[in-house]
Amino acid sequence: MTAMPPDLRGRRARDPFWVTVSAVFRGIERVRSLRAPVIPNVPPVDRTLRLVVQEVRPEADGVVSLRLGAPDGRALPRWQPGCHLDVRLPSGRRRQYSLCGDPADRRAYRVAVRMIPGGAGSTEIHHELHEGTTLTVEGPRNAFPFLVRDRYLFLAGGIGITPVLPMVRAAHHLGADWHLVYTGRTRASLPFLDELAALPADRITVRADDEVGVPDGAGLLRGARPGTAVYCCGPAPMIDAVRGAFVPDGNRTLHFERFAPPAVVDGRPFEVELRRSGLTLRIPADRSALDVIREALPDVPYSCRQGFCGTCRTPLLAGDADRRAPSDPDDGSILICVSRASAGRLTLNL
Repeated sequence: MTAMPPDLRGRRARDPFWVTVSAVFRGIERVRSLRAPVIPNVPPVDRTLRLVVQEVRPEADGVVSLRLGAPDGRALPRWQPGCHLDVRLPSGRRRQYSLCGDPADRRAYRVAVRMIPGGAGSTEIHHELHEGTTLTVEGPRNAFPFLVRDRYLFLAGGIGITPVLPMVRAAHHLGADWHLVYTGRTRASLPFLDELAALPADRITVRADDEVGVPDGAGLLRGARPGTAVYCCGPAPMIDAVRGAFVPDGNRTLHFERFAPPAVVDGRPFEVELRRSGLTLRIPADRSALDVIREALPDVPYSCRQGFCGTCRTPLLAGDADRRAPSDPDDGSILICVSRASAGRLTLNL
């Protein structure tokens, strides 16, 4: 076979076969690059909102509701039953309140707050907030999701009606089989009885302690037939009683939300080193790392304080963690609201 002669610059002519092969491979690579997914640089979502108090309304003895809207009247982010807001009060205090209005109302959020003797946050809301007060909120966030089921039993204790009320309406809208047991010290202390009156009366049981006594867990769960999703929110003794009496058989499930984090059980004191801040803090046996850290670093994010929302997840640089929540896997971080140290000291990237 005679070799291809060089061109005028002395370069060998390219073999047509290899020219064709190279063109085919280049075409294949180009098609692959067009099909490859483009991963955008997604900025973090800022869920901070500046809202104005549109209305402060008495709802029951010691309970007021706040209607919050955007100053310019724009539509607010959507939410689902079970969602809550993190509210920063004018004093700097931060509190979480369940949304208890209508998810279809995009112009306002509603929360309700019970006056707690000695409670700084509730005192500020009841005595210092008024129409026109501007608040900074974060959310909505959902740490108490409402799942679609055929049958529900809702258990609400006092102000625990706030996350449950939108769930009851949603269950009714879905055409599900549902029943609500609503308990409290007195009928006068129970908010939103007037709104519940618009729903079928045979599906609602109101139990006032001064009329029929304090219910026990087994009594509250009497209507939880197989296949029932039980949703419970109320004071800690009520939730503990329900949890103690609940038997998860026949595809029954229990979902609950506390007003406050559970007490630390079998805790041991330990230390946390905050590497970026240059601080070392002592965590007592009966307090969470989150509580102590927030005294030194008030801007540390948190939400549920019960180990399931993940808001307070913090990189763990050194130390063995005593992980006390199923949602706290050993992935190089720790939920500082519930988990602790196994052996004396943790080093966190804070």
